[in-house]
Amino acid sequence: MGLPGGTTGIPASAIPKGVNPANLPANVRQQVNGKTSQPRTTTTGRTSPTSQTLKDRKQGVNAANATNQQVTPGDTTAPGPVSDEEVIREGAERAQRREQQEKRQRTFGYSLFNDPAMERTFEPNLNIATPRNYVVGPGDQLNIQMYGYSEIDFSQTVSSDGNVYFGQSTGVGPVSVAGLTIEQAKARIIGRLSKRFAGLRSSQYGPQNTFLEVSLGGTIRSIRVTVTGDAVRPGTYTLSSLATVMNAVYQAGGPNDIGSYRRVQLIRNNKVAATLDLYDYLLSGIQRNDLRLQDNDNIRFTTFLEKVEITGTVKRANIFEMLPGETLDRLLFYAGGFAAQAYKNRLKVTRLTDREVKVIDVTTPEFKTFEIQDGDLVTVSRLLERFENQITIEGAVFRPGQYSLDKNRTLKELITNAEGLKGDAFTGRVTIVRTREDLAIENLSVNLANILAGNEPDVPLQREDQVIVPSRFDQVEQATISVQGEVNMPDTDIPYIANMTLNDVLLRTGGLKESAAASMVEVVRRKKDADPRSPTAQIAETFRFNVDRDLSIGADANKNFILQPFDQIIVRRSPNYAIQTYAYVAGEVILPGSYPIRSKDQKVSDLVAQAGGLTSQAYVEGATLVRPVKLSADELKRKQKAIEEVADNTTKTIVETEVVTPNVAEAIGINLKKILAKPGSSEDILLQEGDTLRIPKLLETVRIQGEVQLPNTVKFREGETFQDYISQTGGFTSKSQRRRAFIIYANGSVDRTRKFMFFNVYPRVEPGSEIVIPKRATTPLTAQQILSSTVGIAGSLLTLVTTLILLTRVSN
Repeated sequence: MGLPGGTTGIPASAIPKGVNPANLPANVRQQVNGKTSQPRTTTTGRTSPTSQTLKDRKQGVNAANATNQQVTPGDTTAPGPVSDEEVIREGAERAQRREQQEKRQRTFGYSLFNDPAMERTFEPNLNIATPRNYVVGPGDQLNIQMYGYSEIDFSQTVSSDGNVYFGQSTGVGPVSVAGLTIEQAKARIIGRLSKRFAGLRSSQYGPQNTFLEVSLGGTIRSIRVTVTGDAVRPGTYTLSSLATVMNAVYQAGGPNDIGSYRRVQLIRNNKVAATLDLYDYLLSGIQRNDLRLQDNDNIRFTTFLEKVEITGTVKRANIFEMLPGETLDRLLFYAGGFAAQAYKNRLKVTRLTDREVKVIDVTTPEFKTFEIQDGDLVTVSRLLERFENQITIEGAVFRPGQYSLDKNRTLKELITNAEGLKGDAFTGRVTIVRTREDLAIENLSVNLANILAGNEPDVPLQREDQVIVPSRFDQVEQATISVQGEVNMPDTDIPYIANMTLNDVLLRTGGLKESAAASMVEVVRRKKDADPRSPTAQIAETFRFNVDRDLSIGADANKNFILQPFDQIIVRRSPNYAIQTYAYVAGEVILPGSYPIRSKDQKVSDLVAQAGGLTSQAYVEGATLVRPVKLSADELKRKQKAIEEVADNTTKTIVETEVVTPNVAEAIGINLKKILAKPGSSEDILLQEGDTLRIPKLLETVRIQGEVQLPNTVKFREGETFQDYISQTGGFTSKSQRRRAFIIYANGSVDRTRKFMFFNVYPRVEPGSEIVIPKRATTPLTAQQILSSTVGIAGSLLTLVTTLILLTRVSN
């Protein structure tokens, strides 16, 4: 349904009366005041979310109508498509309901009747003694017990016409008790029965010797009461005859949005019998005027007269209902009083006038006289986040912290109350950091020593002053003694202490290691008086000491050597000390395992001898030496940088680099056969820590991979050549690059194919070898490459012909 003029915007008149457009959902507000609901297209061609939301809403409702409604022929009441106006009206009503619900939840007393987390029944207690003012009615069961000289049980239920009966034998007819209280009913029954039982009363015949008691029985009758007015659930309710007004109020859900908590009326016999103020029960627990209900009573919820909201730093920030004439002081009582952080000297009241809104400042003396009006908003502010009389002292005093300005008016008084100065206090310059009225910070420096001596006047302090008494230790560089080398806790900086000796420092570092050269402990001391003009001026001096294992110094002259600030102690490593290292043998030896490196010149042949020699199955040609390589962080960085520079500077060649790792094991190709044949020769290399000699068992296979017809592993046969093994895989392929074929031997060494004139000279094949045939590049040859290749072939042919002619002539 569109608007005149071809637009689909929704006028403000479509919004229900009383709804604030600012409270509407965002997608609804954009359709009001002439804005169109046509999909707006952004610069990217996409539909704006606002229009799309409205469109989806309409499509969803229309689809639901089409699915869920069955339209019969001729039925003109079937629902049609939902219009934009209906969607906006529905959103406005939803926003209004949400606003009303939020406002109602803020109303004081709402939780008493509407808190779903609390299970309250407010039903009357039936297990109580019979109330003396209980009014008897039809249906009540009365326990009528007569005892004493005569004992008879007259218990019965009050008849529908309000009578009780005592039987023909008593000669007493029906007694009407409806509408009487228990006490009144008892008196009437005694009056009627005393004509038959004289002992119920004292008379001329003697004193009373028979007694009568009347009470309610187990069955309590029900009554019907009506709840009218501004209640959440008005109507007629069936309650116990013991129920009070509060029971009915709870059954009706309490007052609604406009109902009053302060004036709930009990109407009985067309008159107001009592008026309840629910605040009495909520605030003090007093149930004033909570009368017991009677049949046909009417409970009427009146409309509230004034509601006021209080916010800020109070204990109960709610909306409260006020009676006419109640003051701000009473509102504060309802709110539980001020919170601890509240500013109590002045409150701000926002009031609605006939034309606009105004703000009223109410001071403390006016709280008891300032009358509250409907719609007032009372705001309680917080205290300022600052101290009105605090000063602070810190530094070289015995009790730093915050102090009151009231008892510390001057600097001397503050120092005295802080238990005085410490011994390290630097009194020549004490700083006072002061905050001025314009919040600017200024620094005041005073000579505390002169003030304490009386040579200068005392300094008066102000609020928020911060007094800083510096320490002499803060004015000097922190001195340390550094220790490095062969101690149990090396690279340790120890704070300098006066009269500290070399023994003291070595003790604090855990003592000397076993590897320490105790006779070469050095102390390096900086020179403070070096001549800056002399190129050969001494800038440091060294002291050498012979320290025993018990940390005592050998020479008597050096026993009392006192260290100075920033001395450096160096404990060097003993040149004769070496940690035991090991090498390993794995594979075909008599005793594989780890063996110590007993000398610096121990070689591979010595390791084999330590292992008991080779077994009969050992394949000497396939032996490999694996050596761990450990690089420092600096070495790793320099090596990686060198590789990257080579790769960057290469313009015509592709350089493939690998990641440099700090710990890697590298295989070293050795010729164990030559080593064992001639121990100590150049082939016999020196062992290092962590070396592993691997001697495999005799290998009987050869592996062929790469550009062959069928890569395979075949048996090694003595005398077969490179081409024989290629033939066993089906031969080369069309992409085989024969001239670059190579072999990887069992010991890790590699041999490549060589070129002699037109012929390829392939490497020899040994047991455990791996033949690799590379793949020819698929890049097509350029004309220059083809010409160069042709010229090369022609030159080779010419050289061959010339050689043959020369050989023929020589033979002739």
